[in-house]
Amino acid sequence: MLWRVRTTLPDRPGALALLARSCGQAGVNILGLQIFPGVDAVTDELVLRAPEEWGRPELAGLVESSGGRVVGAVRCTEAALTDQPTRYVQAARTILAQPAAFPEVVAMLFDAEADPGAGQLAAVQDVMEMAVGDVQVQVRRTAPFTATEHARGAALAELVSDVLARARVSAAPVAGRRVGAGARPEYAADGDAVTALIDGTSVGLAVVGAPTAAEPGVRPVSLRVDPAWQRRGIGTRLLVDAARLASSLGAAEIVLSTRADNQAVLPMVLAAGLRGRIRMSAGVLTVRVAVRDLKPLPV
Repeated sequence: MLWRVRTTLPDRPGALALLARSCGQAGVNILGLQIFPGVDAVTDELVLRAPEEWGRPELAGLVESSGGRVVGAVRCTEAALTDQPTRYVQAARTILAQPAAFPEVVAMLFDAEADPGAGQLAAVQDVMEMAVGDVQVQVRRTAPFTATEHARGAALAELVSDVLARARVSAAPVAGRRVGAGARPEYAADGDAVTALIDGTSVGLAVVGAPTAAEPGVRPVSLRVDPAWQRRGIGTRLLVDAARLASSLGAAEIVLSTRADNQAVLPMVLAAGLRGRIRMSAGVLTVRVAVRDLKPLPV
């Protein structure tokens, strides 16, 4: 079974050799190694082939007994053995072709993990934020991000910003834009919902849900646009109106959740001109937008 293991070793001669000797004695094979240098310590990422019956506790014990600290371990496939510079070049090519795929690409590139459950190894996750316009894209994992990875993430985010700027992606809502055969959408707010109408027919809907006891100031929002009417600015306007509606209902934030591969989210949030945080975790993309300072939407 293959594992990707990260650990911080003291920056002294022989530290890595001690870990390699311990792995050999335990029957664990080191297949790959990447080193992230630091000032007082070095972060090493290893791809290990361990016995089938081994899990995170056994790997953590092995590494910690060899002087490793802050150990993180996740299962992986042979893809983890891909040359690292090659992975970054491939990621850059994907971003150039599909800048809206940035959240999904960086989540895969930096091995973003699911939120750990109670009692799981290294339960406190590290967060890396990358700015694309006014949107903060977050990825999380149990293994701390190195300064090198922060620099790489920032460079990729700058690449996305440049590509979107060259494509002249508007940062303002497009409420007055005509769509279809000269039709102009109308937006009606009623109760906890905003509806987009074309000639009296609903083509999009945003619903502001009730807050939970755990987060009383946060309102979930569900948003959908008829496939025939997508990519025409309707989703952006619905998001803006839903945010304003949530503000009028006393919310401080709204939150939307969707699939990790939903490439409509990043352009929509950017075009809405809202300050948001996009988080990737376990194949789910979550967007949080602050709404406290928005002008309330009359109902």
